[in-house]
Amino acid sequence: MESNFVDYVKIYCRSGKGGKGSMHLRHVKYNPNGGPDGGDGGKGGSVILRGNHNYWTLLHLKYERHIFAEHGGNGGRDKCHGTDGKDVYIDVPCGTVVYNAETGKYVCDVTHDGQEIVLLKGGRGGLGNFQFRSPTNQAPRYAQPGEPMQEMTVILELKLLADVGLVGFPNAGKSTLVSSVSNARPKIANYPFTTMEPSLGIVGYRDNKSFVMADIPGIIEGASEGKGLGLRFLRHIERNSLLLFMVPGDTDDIRREYEILLNELQRFNPELLDKHRVLAVTKCDLLDEELMDMLRETLPQDLPTVFISAVTGFGLEELKDVLWRELNTESNKLSMVMAEDSLVHRDKDITTFAEEMAFEGEDEDLFIDDEDIEYIEEDDIEDIS
Repeated sequence: MESNFVDYVKIYCRSGKGGKGSMHLRHVKYNPNGGPDGGDGGKGGSVILRGNHNYWTLLHLKYERHIFAEHGGNGGRDKCHGTDGKDVYIDVPCGTVVYNAETGKYVCDVTHDGQEIVLLKGGRGGLGNFQFRSPTNQAPRYAQPGEPMQEMTVILELKLLADVGLVGFPNAGKSTLVSSVSNARPKIANYPFTTMEPSLGIVGYRDNKSFVMADIPGIIEGASEGKGLGLRFLRHIERNSLLLFMVPGDTDDIRREYEILLNELQRFNPELLDKHRVLAVTKCDLLDEELMDMLRETLPQDLPTVFISAVTGFGLEELKDVLWRELNTESNKLSMVMAEDSLVHRDKDITTFAEEMAFEGEDEDLFIDDEDIEYIEEDDIEDIS
């Protein structure tokens, strides 16, 4: 069954062109030389992105592959102004980043509910010949055409907004932890890549406080090069304030697994290493106190480490305390403010861009030529005889 979680769509967008100005000379019974009275053309509609917190995926845009704004109406006689084309609003979830599909260049970012960004501006309407009248040119016989439309094929890419992002190999216990500390119910099973799509859970804390935890599919060595589900979901942790690394306690070398995960993040985006990190050693119901003390000595001393068992609840309260403390440190808040723009303004690596589009099934050509669409427009030049 196809998943309802869609975080990657490719859309062809086009704004409206401006209406043509009218070139008309007024002829009435008692005023045969009434002069120019051609009206201006209307403004073309714009394509506008709008943040909407009611959406959490891009599913509603998956099959809406072409988005066109209305063209402006042509000007008419008696100084009639052409109608303005209607703007088209594209509602997207907060955390959506837009890239040019042809070049991979960053275009814009929607982060707040109600935020509006003009993606493509509609063309201005042309001036009618009434606007060109002067004492030395009392019967101008020309008018302006409207400005042309703008068009662009864009990639809309959702990056989940969460406080804590879970990073770990498949079957590290990420989904079990999310289900234990929140009301989220991700699928849990004893085989690799059980989690096929990200999920968010709201973790309750003391005094009615809470924070958001994001569970993404497991990372394997080589994920930054496209192995496993790496390229598809690594981008979701770019927006997390804090990274929680999870390594099972029965692993042969916990520190080595942690370093492999860290290396994959560095290769995907070096700026991820600037985020605060916490290490959780999972499945500790299989360990005794003496063994946990021995393992602590082999782990990085400057890294906050918590031993937990999501099944029995061991260490979960301590983990919440550590996560809350790290989330609210001044250095973490400052680093998030400084990195807010630099993370989202990075252009796509064009070498992997085509692979991503092919993986998502978004590599077909969405361009539509004007000849494929029939427009019914009134004549722009009136009969002046």
